[in-house]
Amino acid sequence: MNAFDWNLLAAPFVAGLLVLATHVPLGREVLKRGIIFIDLAIAQVAGLGVMLAQLLEWSHSETGTDAATQLTAAAAACLGAMLLTWSGKRWPEIQEALIGLLFVFAASAGILLLAHNPHGGEHLKDMLAGQILWVSWSQLALPAAIYAAIIVVVAWFTLRQRFGDGGFYLLFALTVTLSVQLVGVFLVFTSLIAPALASRNQAGWRGLGFAYAIGAVGYGVGLAASAWWDLPSGAAIACVLCGLACVGLRARPLTQIRR
Repeated sequence: MNAFDWNLLAAPFVAGLLVLATHVPLGREVLKRGIIFIDLAIAQVAGLGVMLAQLLEWSHSETGTDAATQLTAAAAACLGAMLLTWSGKRWPEIQEALIGLLFVFAASAGILLLAHNPHGGEHLKDMLAGQILWVSWSQLALPAAIYAAIIVVVAWFTLRQRFGDGGFYLLFALTVTLSVQLVGVFLVFTSLIAPALASRNQAGWRGLGFAYAIGAVGYGVGLAASAWWDLPSGAAIACVLCGLACVGLRARPLTQIRR
């Protein structure tokens, strides 16, 4: 392990920070709305779009970051978002159940698409657990620009408290489309929910800062652990984030500490 070049972790860690930049505020919004599994569902639908592009040979990139794949994944995610917007208005009392069914459908359809692919199992594993350890600097330029624009939109809507369901779902879909190809479905979910859970007792900007800190520590420790012990990086980060979420749940609000 002494021969490992720790500089190789720089780009993956920055990729994690980019994902957290948008997923932390969106995750807190998801937790507030009580639609916890929307991120899993939309991420899985975006992944289905990637698989479809590869099956139809629209994709000419091994990493799945070419324009055709991105557009197919974004279209699939936005379609899923619009479907959830409609179902939320039509059947609000069972929206969480419908989100679960959408996730199962997208996951099952992905398995069917890869059924006759000799590398289907590997592709499915990469889609779920991701390959963040192999993210390169060249892959981060486009997500960084798009994430920056998303952060501005999220801040504008949040400050004015005008985040309607339709706009939220579509913005969420576009964000997840990029994230799922960078870090995989599992890390998309944990990046959204773990920091939000850990900071649920912290309000306002302090809570947001605490959530960002939890996420950054989770990615840093998870990447280091995966490199040191030669473990799958996505799974290692997810486990660390889950552990930090449990620790954060026991943290008291800052106002109580001061008293």
